[in-house]
Amino acid sequence: MKKGVLLSLTVALAVFGAACQQPSTVNTNSAMNQNAVNRNSMNGNSMMNQNSSTMNDNSNMSGMMDMNSSPNAASQPYDLQFIDTMTHHHQGAVDMAKMVLTKSNNEELKKFAQKIIDDQNKEIAQMKDWREKWFAGKPAAMNMEMPGMKDSMKMMIGDGMKRMEATGGKEFDLMFLDMMTPHHAGATTMAKEALSKAEHQETKTLANQIIEAQEAEIKQMADWKAKWSK
Repeated sequence: MKKGVLLSLTVALAVFGAACQQPSTVNTNSAMNQNAVNRNSMNGNSMMNQNSSTMNDNSNMSGMMDMNSSPNAASQPYDLQFIDTMTHHHQGAVDMAKMVLTKSNNEELKKFAQKIIDDQNKEIAQMKDWREKWFAGKPAAMNMEMPGMKDSMKMMIGDGMKRMEATGGKEFDLMFLDMMTPHHAGATTMAKEALSKAEHQETKTLANQIIEAQEAEIKQMADWKAKWSK
């Protein structure tokens, strides 16, 4: 009898001990799982924030880096391609010229830059008016493959603008001439093609104006480059 009682008591204590330990194990596992979830959540949020930051950085650089043609641009009417492409090209010149107003100490170059800003903003406004009149509702048709466009915009794709921002004085002035000269050359190349391909006489008239004005400015910049490099 005593042996039977002792055996029963031993079994009962074992069962009771196991029952007491089970909630602790469950709680421990639950806490570990919760901590793992929290860590994963924190890591996920950190990665999302990091990706978001990267996206914002890329977004801020998109104005300089996005130099791809508009979808199906080459299939659009030539005048529309010229308007959208030259508008984009002119805006690049305006942005570059604005840097001169704040970074250069050369009053002659500042006056030159202000003329570029005034002339090309006026031409941008004119082209936008024509676009609304002739091609209202048409999708963007900026075509990087138009003759003169891609080569003259290389400085906008690379680190040219950043290097300009990091320089000053005479070095800045010479760098501006080195960047604006091929930019102007690209515009004249594009404009010369427009003389034979454009359908609207207004486009051809503008193309002639661009050629005349920017070839004269290219000559002026070459003279300054030779003079200021000494």
